[in-house]
Amino acid sequence: MFGSTRLVYTLSQDLVTSTIFCDLATCLNSAMDSSAKSFNPNKHLKEQFVSNLSGSSMVEVFVLSAIFSMLILLRHTIGIYNKIDEKNSSKKKTVGSMGYIMRMIVDFLSIVLPITLVSTVLSEWSYMIGVVFVLVLFLYFAYKRDGSWYQEEGVHSLRECVSSYRVSLMLITCVCILAVDFNIFPRRYAKTETYGTSLMDVGVGAFVFANSLVSRQARGVSTMGLNLKSTLSSTSPLLVLGFARLVFTSGVDYQVHVGEYGVHWNFFFTLAGVAVLTSLVNVSPNYCGLLGSLVLIGYQICLISGLNAYLLSSERGTDIISQNKEGIYSIFGYWGLHLIGVWLGNNLLFGKNMKTNDWARKRVWILFLFFWCLTLILDSYVERPSRRMCNMTYVTFVLATNLQTLGIIMLSGGKKVSLLEQAINRNLLAVFIVANLLTGLVNLSMNTLFVSPVTALFILVAYGFIISCVAGFADYNGIKLKFW
Repeated sequence: MFGSTRLVYTLSQDLVTSTIFCDLATCLNSAMDSSAKSFNPNKHLKEQFVSNLSGSSMVEVFVLSAIFSMLILLRHTIGIYNKIDEKNSSKKKTVGSMGYIMRMIVDFLSIVLPITLVSTVLSEWSYMIGVVFVLVLFLYFAYKRDGSWYQEEGVHSLRECVSSYRVSLMLITCVCILAVDFNIFPRRYAKTETYGTSLMDVGVGAFVFANSLVSRQARGVSTMGLNLKSTLSSTSPLLVLGFARLVFTSGVDYQVHVGEYGVHWNFFFTLAGVAVLTSLVNVSPNYCGLLGSLVLIGYQICLISGLNAYLLSSERGTDIISQNKEGIYSIFGYWGLHLIGVWLGNNLLFGKNMKTNDWARKRVWILFLFFWCLTLILDSYVERPSRRMCNMTYVTFVLATNLQTLGIIMLSGGKKVSLLEQAINRNLLAVFIVANLLTGLVNLSMNTLFVSPVTALFILVAYGFIISCVAGFADYNGIKLKFW
C-alpha cells in the first residue's frame, strides 16, 4: 500500500532512470559541499521532485472533488454528535471544554483524517471510495425519504453551506501543501508543469473563486470612489505576506519552483493583483459576469496568438516582467475568474433574485454540469487547461470543480456545520499562514524525500491535528484574527 522504500521511488515516475541517478549524485555532492552554508541543502532535489509533472485525468479530479465534499456532507448528516451540535454549537462553553474537545476530535477523525488518507495512502482506491460514499448517502437519504433529514431552510443555512465549502478547500489545501513534499503523495496529484489537470492545480483558482463568491462586490457593498492609494492600502496585508514569503524563501534558500509563478512572484501577489484590478475597474456585480467573460476571451485570444509560447518558454530576460512572466500575465485569467465568481455570488447568494435555498441549489448543480461540459469542449477544440497561464479552459475547470463541491455540500440542507468548520471559518487566513509556517519548518528540519511512508503519514496526521487544535483553541477563546 505504501509503495517501495528504495531510493528510486522517491522521485517522479516521469523522470528517466538515468537522469534520476545523475541528479541524485550531483545534488548529494552539492549538498555535502554547501550544507554548512544552506538551511536547505536538498533544495535542487526537492524542486525537481515537483517539476515536469503532467497531472491526472479530469475524471479523477472529478471523483476526488466529490469524495472530499461528500465527507463534509456525511459529517453534516449522519455524523456523531450532530443533534448535540445543532443545539449547542453557538454555546460552546455551556457544555464545557471537554465536550468541545471531544466534538473537535470527532470532526478531525471524520473530516481531516480521511482527507489526508485519500490524498496519500488510499489514492489508488479513490474510485471505489467514491462509489461507497455515494451508496452510503443514497441509502441514508432513502431511509430518510420522509424528509425528516431536511431542516427548515433559510438564507442562513445557505451561507453555512458556503462556509463549509470554503473550509473544505482550506483543509484540502493545507493537507496538500505539505503532503506534496513526501513520497506517499501521488505525483499525479501535484501541480502540472505546463498543461493538464491535477488536484493541486485547483488550489489557487479555488482560493480566488471562493473569495469572490463572498466579496464586498458580490454582497452589493459599493466600492466606488476608491483611488489607487486606498486600493493598495486594502491589499497591503496580501502584499506584506507576499514580500514576507519572498524574504523567507530567499533567506533560508527554500525550494521554489520558478516555472510556477516566476522568480520573485508568489500566490499572495496574485491575490493582491486581482484585488487591485477589481478595485480600479469597478462595475456593478450584475455586469461582472459579462466583463469576466470578455476578459477571459480576450486573454485566450492573446494566448493562442503566441503569448502561450512566451509564457511556457524557459528563457527569461533581466527585467522584472520577464523574470515573473507567469505570475504577472496569469493575473488576467484569475481576474476573469474573480469577476465571474462575483456575478455568481451576487445572483446565487446575495442578490434580490434569490428566492429559496432549493432554487439556489438547483442552479448550482446546473452550473457545475454546464462548466464541466464547457471544459471538455474547450479542452478538445481550443486549448488544454493550464494553471501556469490560467487560460480559459483552466478557469472553466476551476468553476466546474468548485461548483461541484458547493453543490454536493448544499445537499445537507439546513444542517449545522461542525465545530471544526466553524473554528477554521473564523480564522481562514490565519489557519493558512500557520499551515505554511509548519510546512516550512518540516521541510527545513528533515529531508522529506527520504522519509519512510509510515513516518510521512504520521507527520501529516500530526500536522493536521495541530492545525485543528490551533483553530479550535482560537475559536473556543473567542480569538478572531482579521488582517484588514
